[in-house]
Amino acid sequence: MFEWTAASNMNSQYINPLLESTITVLTTMTMIEVTAGKPSLKTDNRNLGDITSTIDLAGSDKHGSLAISFSEAAIVNITEKMLGEKLDGSDETITDAVGEITNMITGSAKRIYSEQGIEFDLTRPTTVIGKENPIEHSVKGAVILIPFSTEAGPFYVEVCFN
Repeated sequence: MFEWTAASNMNSQYINPLLESTITVLTTMTMIEVTAGKPSLKTDNRNLGDITSTIDLAGSDKHGSLAISFSEAAIVNITEKMLGEKLDGSDETITDAVGEITNMITGSAKRIYSEQGIEFDLTRPTTVIGKENPIEHSVKGAVILIPFSTEAGPFYVEVCFN
């Protein structure tokens, strides 16, 4: 998938399972083409999407944090594809979908980690609506930002490991 520079202080062993799972889960659940953009180091905590879910991965020697942040257009399209119906404008439905997508992505990644001999416990995802809410990762370290595109709009994945 991706190769990480020494400056990012992370390696693909921790990042790639999350990226692979993001693409697999969204493609499988929605039949939408999901394309990853160029990863970069994120230097601030501003929120790039309209709705964001964060979740922690706690391991015995490594801890991580994942944030997935969707544009409104992207998450409405993804949620409608998941449910097989048009939304009636319910924020609760979209909030639930973002939390469920986050759970599915980290659950899939947890399986891949386990196959590599890496064990993580997952917390419950926390979902917030609005770009004015900064993204606060629970671990300190370099934050890798990966933009994704879909037919309806962008979303962003942030990954941080200590």
